[in-house]
Amino acid sequence: MTVFKDSADLKHCIGALYDKAKCDSRIAPRIRNERVVIQFRYNNPIGIVTINASAPPTQPRAFFDVLWGDDTGLSPDIIMSMQADIAHQFWHGKINLLAALARRQIVIDRGPLPKVLKMLPMVAPLYRMYPQVLRELGRMDIILQ
Repeated sequence: MTVFKDSADLKHCIGALYDKAKCDSRIAPRIRNERVVIQFRYNNPIGIVTINASAPPTQPRAFFDVLWGDDTGLSPDIIMSMQADIAHQFWHGKINLLAALARRQIVIDRGPLPKVLKMLPMVAPLYRMYPQVLRELGRMDIILQ
């Protein structure tokens, strides 16, 4: 049994995290300053999300754009693939990125590993934010302890 019921549930939960992160003044400017396009490709259920920190955001108060779907017109600098359940565990801070890469639970399909590792401390505050987002969405049933 997977954590997310379907692609819409994945987008609702993980998307809410990204939407909150893109406006967070403690996290988002650091990501924006990297001027990078990162795409996450989730499976089971399927979801493709692209973080565009290489161009000015299209929304007020945001530091970067979050685009769902594979037809963004962008060429990502970094593409990472994983099961949606692995992403769920990662955003809870329960998955060590290096261990997950070694086990091929997370695969870097494109982009340099050093760039990915450089960004890891920038996203660490999202580990605390994700359970809060799930609580706000009423999804206490999927919060990991």
